[in-house]
Order: sequence, then C-alpha cells, then structure tokens
Amino acid sequence: MKRTCFNTDLTLDNVGQEVDLIGWVSKKRDLGSISFIDLRDRSGIIQVISEDTSSLPEIRNEYVISVHGKVRAKDKANPNLKTGNIEVVASEIKVINTANTTPLIIADNTDALEDTRLKYRYLDLRRPCMQHFLDIRHQIKLITHKYLSELRFVEVETPILCLSTPEGARDYLVPSRVHNGSFYALPQSPQIYKQLLMIGGMERYYQIARCFRDEDLRADRQPDFTQIDIETSFLDQDQFLTMMEGLIQKIFKETINYDVKLPLRRLPYLEAMDKYGSDKPDTRFEIYINDVKDILGELEVNGFNKAEAIRAIVVPGVASKTSRKVIDELSLEAKKFSLPYILYIKKENGLLSGSLTKNIDESKINELVNKLNVSEGDVVILAFGNKNRVLPLLGSFRLRYGKELGLIKPNTYDLLWVVDFPLFEKTDTGYTSSHHPFTRPNDESLPYLKEDPSKVLSYAYDIVINGYEAGGGSLRIYDQKIQHQIFEILGLSEEDIKRKFGFFIDAFQYGTPPHAGMAFGLDRLTMILGGTDNIRDVIAFPKNLSAVEPMSGCPSPVDNDQLDELGIRLK
Repeated sequence: MKRTCFNTDLTLDNVGQEVDLIGWVSKKRDLGSISFIDLRDRSGIIQVISEDTSSLPEIRNEYVISVHGKVRAKDKANPNLKTGNIEVVASEIKVINTANTTPLIIADNTDALEDTRLKYRYLDLRRPCMQHFLDIRHQIKLITHKYLSELRFVEVETPILCLSTPEGARDYLVPSRVHNGSFYALPQSPQIYKQLLMIGGMERYYQIARCFRDEDLRADRQPDFTQIDIETSFLDQDQFLTMMEGLIQKIFKETINYDVKLPLRRLPYLEAMDKYGSDKPDTRFEIYINDVKDILGELEVNGFNKAEAIRAIVVPGVASKTSRKVIDELSLEAKKFSLPYILYIKKENGLLSGSLTKNIDESKINELVNKLNVSEGDVVILAFGNKNRVLPLLGSFRLRYGKELGLIKPNTYDLLWVVDFPLFEKTDTGYTSSHHPFTRPNDESLPYLKEDPSKVLSYAYDIVINGYEAGGGSLRIYDQKIQHQIFEILGLSEEDIKRKFGFFIDAFQYGTPPHAGMAFGLDRLTMILGGTDNIRDVIAFPKNLSAVEPMSGCPSPVDNDQLDELGIRLK
C-alpha cells in the first residue's frame, strides 16, 4: 500500500507518468470490457479506467482501493472536475477494504435527512462539501495564528474546569470526586481569565477557545462551540477595532478571495434598532423601519394616542399576493411579540385598501402614504405599542420579505460594527448588565450612572456580517470606583460581590491596565464563509437541536458506581 500523490495533485503535466493512488470508490460503471471508477480522496475525484475487467476484483461504492497506473489526457474533458482533463489507466487495482451499502449518498447532493447525516456523521464527512467546510475552518485558524503572532500576541490556554460565575447563560457543571458536593463549571468563555492575563502583564493574548453554554439551541448555536478569543492592554476602541478589522479582511481574502473594504462603518445600537429592528441587521437590502407616530400618534383609533411607538415598513410589489390569510399569519407572528395584531395598507390598481384605512381620515392616510413613498403594488405593514416589541417584530418582517423577494444578492457580504450598546437592561426589579458587569461605560454617559442608569451607553461592540453576530466584545472597566458603582446599580451586596467575583475583584487592586477584548465565533465565521445557514454543517461532530449527538447517543445515563463515587443521587 503506497501513494505517490493526492488525486488533484495530478495535471496535464503528469501525462505519461506512473502513479499510485488510494481512496474510496465514489462510483463504478461497467461498459463490457472496460470499467470506469471515480476514485475519491480528500482532495477530490479522479477517473480511473480498467481496460482488463477479467482481472478486476469485485468493487462496490465506498470500497477502499489502491490503484497503480499511468496518467493520460482525456479525449473530452469534464469541466465539473478539477482533474477533468486527465484520467488514470490502471494496470493494477487492489481492494484494501470492503464496505456495506451506505445509509446515505456520499455526494454534495445527498438524499439523507439531517438526523441520518448526524447518526452516520463519519459517512457524512466524506461528502466534499463537508470537507470544504472543515478546510475553511482550518484556514481561518491558520490565518488567525499568523496575523496575531505577527502583532506580538501570545496564545495562552485557560482552564476548562473553573469556578461557576454568572455570565448570562446556565453553566455546565462538573462534580468533583475529591470534594463531594462541590462542582467545577465548564467555561462559558475565558472572560475572567483573559482579563486576569492583562493584569498579569501579558498585554496581548489570544486563544482558539472551547466554550460551553447550557442554553436552548437553534440553527446557529451549539452547546459547545469555539471562539477566537482576544484581549489587549493599552489600546483605545478605535485602535482595537482597526486591528480586528485587519484580521477579518485577511480571513476573507485568504479563504474565499473576497476583498473587504476598510474601515468598516460603525452603526450605533439605537440607530440599528430604529432602522432595522435588530442589533445584528442584514443591511444588504433596502427595506427600512419608519417612524410614523408624528402622523398617527394623536389619533384615538386603535389606541394610537397611547402607543409608545408606531412604526411601519413598506414591502415592494406584494399587494396582489397579500391575502387575508397572509395578514392573519403576520398577526399571529405579532402575538409572539406580545402585540395584538398588525395593520396594513396595500396600493393596487391605484386604490388604497386595508385595515389601516378604516376609521382614519383620508387626509391622514394620504399623508402617511406620501411620507412612505408608497408605489403601485406596495404593501405597508404597521405595528404599534411597546417600542421594544414593535421594532423586533418589524425587523423580523423585513428579513422575511428580503429573503422571500430575493432582495439579497447571492455571494455578497456586508460587514459593519454595531457600537454604543446600552450598559444596562431595565427589569421589573431593577437593572441587569446588557453585556457583562465588567463592560466599561461610555465616558459621556458617566453622569447617568447616578441620574438614570437606563441612559448609560457602553464601549461595547459587535461585528455583524450579513445579519449574523460574528463576534463581540468591549472595553473593560479598570477603575475600581466605577466598578463598584456598577455593582451597586446591579443590586449586588458586598457579600454577593465577594462570593461571585471575589478573586477577580481582589486582582483589580494591583495596577489594572486599561484593556479591551472580543471574541469571534469561529463556527459562525466558517458558516458565513462556507455559504451555509446551519452551524452544524461546519462542526465535525455537532449536537442536534435537542442537544444530543445522535452518532454516540450522548448525553446518556451512567453507572450507579460512578454516581456513588461522586456523592450524587438522582432525583
């Protein structure tokens, strides 16, 4: 068993050379005295020809075989293959291993449902598209290592078994055998440790970090995931974001040969919400949210005069398709956002109709239509009520129609920073941190810490690519007085602070440098660059939406002996 090269290493320059290849049989076709075999290895497929079928061993799909033969040019090239202008005429073919009939087609266009693909993941990974995703992931990591190393960053591994601290999601807990009744936590992120590295004088740290969060799953989220984790000292926000833009530009160029124009624009959080209804807006198409409270806000109809927000979007060219059934579907969606219903106007054959035209003066409707520049065939969708519900609802509608109407050009990318996030979120009982309690408040907002914490903005930033949050971070608090103010606003007592963050707060007393950091989601970056909307495609062995790995069956029960040793009894 030997190999002289990978399949796609061969070109017309190799015609006449004898080669040894190894791989899997992707397809076999018998034409009487001649057989054609598509041989697949990790690099791709090459056609092998056997002109002596009498000595050919039994071969089926997914058998592992070795081939010795001579390269020759094809009479007619296959443009769909990288090796489409050559073939290998075999003088010897050996079967290295046989294979059962596979439960899925090993090709980019497979017939298998995702459950089957996940159960037989080792077969699914043979598909070229899946190997392409993992290749992109590998390239991103290599580029990151090189770029950051050249900027004098040092890669440091932080603990996987750590203290359970409040970071926004539920921790995965690991029981201690040595200390029964006590638990480690798996890190939601290396947040505390990387800030301690800054106090430790490392100045520039990074890590391809494994992170764990026990939260509900969706298409772009996994319980265990990977992030490119970065922290720096002595850089302001402009310097830090410029450095990170350079990394993203390099990743795009060297993985998919796409030129990202720098600098990336910066969109304030409040503007993102007002215009797009999302803090991670897809800005590749022009449907915007419009404030129409100035026109309708004084009317008692529908309770407009009591509504905090009255907003509308204009959807082009869908009037003829907007039936009562469609409106009912949109109103059902509104109920998910705790809003009773939506109102609409459609312009068809020069006439205006719809629920919004009822019981409202015609002059007001015309004023609204003129402000929104409604054209023939357009539909206006209006929502009103609590601002924090109205904006996300209309944001979801604009995204839905952007996709349905094909307003997003394929293979296009739009990158931006969303900045100036609120530092706090108001709750029924007080305030919680929008990001985490170590996020630094915006200098201009400092007076509001005492006057009105809801108005405090922060030095927090997210990088958004095509409507995905691909990374985020912030400048960190390094002033002990401000940190204590933040804890007070969050309602933490001295005892709470000591119990939850004791060792971390103690470290801040020993000359903490100004520092900033962020984390890029490696899985999401790979997903975006690979052109899939399913994060499970870019992870070798992912969990399904029930947080189960169908291939191995984990999580699973364990023996009582193991539980006894850990001092655990199941309820």
